[in-house]
Amino acid sequence: MNITIRKKARENLFKLIFELLFSNFKPNNNSFSSLCTSDFPPEDIKYMKDVYYGVIDKYKELSIVIQKHAQGFNLDRIYKTDLAALLLSSYEMMYLNDIPINVSISEAINLVKVYSTEKSSSYVNGILSSIYKELTSKK
Repeated sequence: MNITIRKKARENLFKLIFELLFSNFKPNNNSFSSLCTSDFPPEDIKYMKDVYYGVIDKYKELSIVIQKHAQGFNLDRIYKTDLAALLLSSYEMMYLNDIPINVSISEAINLVKVYSTEKSSSYVNGILSSIYKELTSKK
């Protein structure tokens, strides 16, 4: 797996999940097709499909987990960019065992640093760290 290509795949997923937040979680196959092109190796296309449709399928469960760890914030009050990163990373942490949790958290924080506010990275880090602690305490 090429790390640079996987970063780009994750960034494209972030954009697709962001779009889902404005479409009542109805998949947009045109957007998916344009961002998940044959420029990616088959393993990364599979990763993008799995995560995109997985986030759609598990949205309620992911929302409950994020809400639990958002400490007093309703999901409606969380910036959509932050929520997209939280959904992406939470899905990876909860359902994809082949991605190290620290990588998933770090990548989400980097996306938020680029696409959101200055304070968002520490907020997203706090929520994801709390989710991580809960997940590891169950094992």
